[in-house]
Amino acid sequence: MGKRGPKPKGKVKIKWSPDFAYAIGLIATDGNLSKDDRHISFVSKDKEQILNFLKGLKITVPISKSFSGYRGKIAFRVQFSDVNFYQFLNSIGLFGAKSKTIGELKIPDEFFFDFLRGCFDGDGTIYSYWDKRWKSSFMFYVSFITASVVFVSWLRNSIYKHTSVFGHLKKDGRGITYQLTYAKSDSLEILKKMFRHKKILSLSRKKLKIEKILAIVGERL
Repeated sequence: MGKRGPKPKGKVKIKWSPDFAYAIGLIATDGNLSKDDRHISFVSKDKEQILNFLKGLKITVPISKSFSGYRGKIAFRVQFSDVNFYQFLNSIGLFGAKSKTIGELKIPDEFFFDFLRGCFDGDGTIYSYWDKRWKSSFMFYVSFITASVVFVSWLRNSIYKHTSVFGHLKKDGRGITYQLTYAKSDSLEILKKMFRHKKILSLSRKKLKIEKILAIVGERL
């Protein structure tokens, strides 16, 4: 029997950090694990999102782009092969056909809000409006959207574990996705934890929107 060769080295250094956890959040929301058990891909219409993803994993991969005739927009895409990293993603709860299989994930408590920031930049949103029912009442909400009820329930319970705020969970009008929403003071607590460090990976357009909304109520990150 011949000698076994050395274990192949992966492209991604598997070590938890704020940037690494952020990238895992992006994979959990917008990433794709192929059926061959080795390829990971990530697609975004925002090139900054792609660059943040690569920076979070500390890898360099060619960026391709394609034009979507249906939506009329350019989408950017990266794909790489890394069996070790693929198996690591499996070990924390991420598999192929992710939108259908994603459930509870194994994220270290220390990096949960970095992971959550990645989820927010992937499939999250913040919106605001003036409530006409009350004078000078400005409302804002943070939401996370997913097709998996198991994942969104785990996300809700994990946020509660770290903040004691529970949020409101509902299905969309078509019954396809679930929306986990936090109002004003609760969303402010979550935002400040997600952006607790000044130099962190985040999508600049979403962060700028957050800062503009918070400025209206005299708050800042």
